Amino acid sequence: MSPRRAIKTVGIVGGGLAGLSAACALADHGYKVTLLERRPYLGGRASSYQHPGTGEVVDNCQHVLLGCCTNLIEFYRRLGVEEKIAWYDALNFIEPGGRCSIIKPSLLPAPLHGLPAFARARFLDVADKDAIARALLRMIDGELPETDEHFLAWLERHGQTQRAIERFWKPVLVSALNEDLHHLSLRYASQVFRESFLKSAEAGRMGIPRIPLSQLYGAAGEYLRERKGDVLLRCGVESLQALTAGITLRASGQELHFDAVILALPFESLEQILPSSSDTETLRAKLQKFEHSPITGIHLWFDHQITDLPHAVLLERTIQWMFNKSILQSRGSTESGSYLELVVSSSKSMVERGRQEIIQLALSELAEFFPAVRDAQLLKATVIKEVHATYSAQPGVDKHRPGSVTTSPRLFLAGDWTATAWPATMEGAVRSGYLAAEALTRDAGAPQKFLVADLPPKGFMRLFG
Repeated sequence: MSPRRAIKTVGIVGGGLAGLSAACALADHGYKVTLLERRPYLGGRASSYQHPGTGEVVDNCQHVLLGCCTNLIEFYRRLGVEEKIAWYDALNFIEPGGRCSIIKPSLLPAPLHGLPAFARARFLDVADKDAIARALLRMIDGELPETDEHFLAWLERHGQTQRAIERFWKPVLVSALNEDLHHLSLRYASQVFRESFLKSAEAGRMGIPRIPLSQLYGAAGEYLRERKGDVLLRCGVESLQALTAGITLRASGQELHFDAVILALPFESLEQILPSSSDTETLRAKLQKFEHSPITGIHLWFDHQITDLPHAVLLERTIQWMFNKSILQSRGSTESGSYLELVVSSSKSMVERGRQEIIQLALSELAEFFPAVRDAQLLKATVIKEVHATYSAQPGVDKHRPGSVTTSPRLFLAGDWTATAWPATMEGAVRSGYLAAEALTRDAGAPQKFLVADLPPKGFMRLFG
């Protein structure tokens, strides 16, 4: 048998964060990279576009990151866009009626850094706080072991009050993992709190892009071109053929040949282009085990300022988050108008609802938190439903998540749904891209390390690793 060719040319299918991170890492190490994306812009599900109904540039959904997202932050540094992220130490929890509690770190060592603000928070009573503290103590020593039990059952079994569930556990986890508590894996639910709330104050900082998402990730296209890579937009891959000597892709009516290929696609899209063979049967079976969870973004433009808060958690209503894009993206003076984006994660109840019904619901709920809505004129509005936003992080999902390496020669996988040890987040997507790039360099006989370390625990958390 003749030896396989050295890997020099790499095709990467998918221009989301998984594909972009893999492409940029490999381009930095001398590989000739060609990125293929079926849409006219980069970013995948983290993208923006000019909405035809409003004429405004809108994100398909608000994306945020935390300080514990070390690989995503490294990716931003690589692209030179780190300064485009606004960082916030405080979270604003607002009750219906408008009362606001601010959760922010103190100078106490981790995991006690949030204790003073938590003690002062008015949206929880003493019994709620006691229950929450007891549950968090069980997570300090490590993530909860995975079982068939969902996280809501675990909370109820560990004496959580209904108010604690509705006002603390639910707002944080449904937003972070885009799934309802009665479908959530114990491991990923506890990972969110351990990595972001307990390990250190830095880990829990919230970062929000200050520019539209496609502008943020469009920098990756320029990064690749500067390193002699090609970026092919509006180029959908229809099929592939894996050979010992490399991979042939059929894309937009042409055949493209590469020494190796990384498929950085959502799981539902991957199944459509996988070749039918005994080699792919196991992977296909795994893909069929995944389920989607949707996110809905509601964009509202008013004639005057609604609030001076940049963001807020909205408690006990359908709408879970408010992001003040007029402030976050400096879109002109808030004295002359206001642009808000509202987010409903795990928005299964929204999928079948009509646009006008959703807008009216949003206005009604928003007025409970910000009375200025009642006197404001709504200038325009739109609703964006991302039906296939993320995979559902249900108990046992890890056994279906494939690694980067496939049974086909020189064919690799990336995507937030692959085996990254993280849930469906931007951090998980970048980790998957780096893992796929590492696997490719090992196959090429010149292994590289792209994945960066997690944030180390601080304070007393260093005792628990």
